[in-house]
Amino acid sequence: MDNKLLHTKKYQIEEEKVEEFKEQLSIKYPVNKKKKKSKKSLNVLSLFSGCGGMDLGFEGGFLVHKKVINKKYSKHVVEKGFDENYVRLKSTKFQTTFANDILNDAKKSWVHNFSKLGYSPEVFHTESIVNLVKLHESGIDVFPKDVDLLTGGFPCQDFSVAGKRNGFNSHRSHNGSLLKIEDSSEETRGKLYYWMKKVVEIAKPKIFIAENVKGLVNLSNVKEIIQQDFASSDDNGYLVLDPQVLHSADYGVPQSRQRVFFIGIRKSALNEAALTALENPELSTTYNPYPAKTHDAENYTRLEDILGQLKEPQFSEDLSQMHYSKAKFMGKHCQGQTEINLAGIGPTIRAEHHGNIEFRRLSIENGGKYKEELEGGLQQRRLTVRECALIQSFPPDFEFVVKSTQKGKKFLVSPSKAYKIIGNAVPPLLAYNIARRLEELWELYFKKE
Repeated sequence: MDNKLLHTKKYQIEEEKVEEFKEQLSIKYPVNKKKKKSKKSLNVLSLFSGCGGMDLGFEGGFLVHKKVINKKYSKHVVEKGFDENYVRLKSTKFQTTFANDILNDAKKSWVHNFSKLGYSPEVFHTESIVNLVKLHESGIDVFPKDVDLLTGGFPCQDFSVAGKRNGFNSHRSHNGSLLKIEDSSEETRGKLYYWMKKVVEIAKPKIFIAENVKGLVNLSNVKEIIQQDFASSDDNGYLVLDPQVLHSADYGVPQSRQRVFFIGIRKSALNEAALTALENPELSTTYNPYPAKTHDAENYTRLEDILGQLKEPQFSEDLSQMHYSKAKFMGKHCQGQTEINLAGIGPTIRAEHHGNIEFRRLSIENGGKYKEELEGGLQQRRLTVRECALIQSFPPDFEFVVKSTQKGKKFLVSPSKAYKIIGNAVPPLLAYNIARRLEELWELYFKKE
């Protein structure tokens, strides 16, 4: 092509991006041979994947502490014991055939950990969702075929109570760069759900799941706009149920973390009975895709159960436990300056780092309550990378801080970046409960092919 830009019906995209992506797709959506022989028969297209919290939850087969298992609800999900503290959950039928995030550190972490499960690095793409859609509309076969489920936690900074709550009027573009006020468009970070909707229209999954912060539901009529837009996907081909706010602690995650989930189901794939039941304003528990709670305030997983066996950073051989923010105590009037309560659940693990990471323990002078630990010689410090990951329900063998094999570089992912990708993630255990519920309903919902 002679032009510097490849022109599509609606958009323009750099020609070099097209050629680069063609090269990336020379190997088509590889999933290892071992998985093809397994019972993993449901294909997942994952957007805004981060380091893989949602993907790991839908994969299953990961380690969880015994204390998170409520036998009343979870007696069928434990596969086998690992040691005196951990058990391994059963695998699901879901497998990721395409993952995407613009953060290179998220890709590094995803590839490093999911390669242990047999996934090829080519499954993960760092191109922005906007450019992926443009590439598709230019005629390139970007997305995999036969997608059963599409997931995506579209960026939440513009809807978060902790942020500036710009909503749709985001000051950042789809690739994270700052925008001028006059540059506002459909490609801002606050409207990336719109591009997720476009991928839904392209891939036509049977089910899609979109996740965001609880604050979204209280921001004007944003929730209704997003729900209506998703429902209009594929010429009104999706039934989008009323979004639900799920509290992670209700599913065994030792953390105060509430997120809103939108679930859409393709009408043409549903059998008649399921369509009738799902369109009923009074949705029965039999057909409800949102998982039932496994825990309540009386039996929440406590931090002391999850963190109690960890060695202090100076005695640990786990790089993720050895590293923690050295930011000084700035006074309790600032965010992230409190000490965790071991007898309860943890605070929301945020994507910010350094001074916003809560303290594992404070000194007596700063109001610390763990006098016995302090008198025993343990020092004031913030939560380690590993402690944050465990509070998010990532398994203890999921590596975040990893030594780099590249000359002149210390880490594959630095501790600072590890904090960020952990805070951005969907807790795997919460995602697992959603995956299990959808797996239970799959045959009840859909026509036999």
